[in-house]
Amino acid sequence: MSTLVHRRVEMARAGTNPMVICRVPSGWMVLGDTQFLQGYSLLLPDPVVPDLNALEGQRRIEFLRDMSILGDALLEVTGAFRINYSILGNLDPALHAHVTPRYMTEPDEFRAGPAWNYPKNQTDAVPFDYERDKQLMKQIAAAMRRRLMQIKRRRS
Repeated sequence: MSTLVHRRVEMARAGTNPMVICRVPSGWMVLGDTQFLQGYSLLLPDPVVPDLNALEGQRRIEFLRDMSILGDALLEVTGAFRINYSILGNLDPALHAHVTPRYMTEPDEFRAGPAWNYPKNQTDAVPFDYERDKQLMKQIAAAMRRRLMQIKRRRS
């Protein structure tokens, strides 16, 4: 099976995915293709599985924990007021989690609903740009590392 998620994970493994924020125990944190909501990110599992229910035990716990820690890091780095988490069962059988910062500066009619309610011309208006986004990615990665180290110290 070769979905977009499979291809992006292969690129991350090969070091050729410019959107990679960092490697985490459950997979890869990546910045989204569009950045109309600055910091929009995804968690891609490695290895790729069809859906959340395909993960068992510790792997499922790690995936959900990493997803929530990414939300914590985004709150810290972006100044968002809230984080939306989405795991959708779309047509492609490849688990991935959308982690979307939400801002008080968003128009009321869009802030109150899911980010995909924005018109496509708005969401496509700010594509990922490595040069523009690399500092944000470094900040998110540093916040992730601090949180993962805290967890590791608590377990020791």
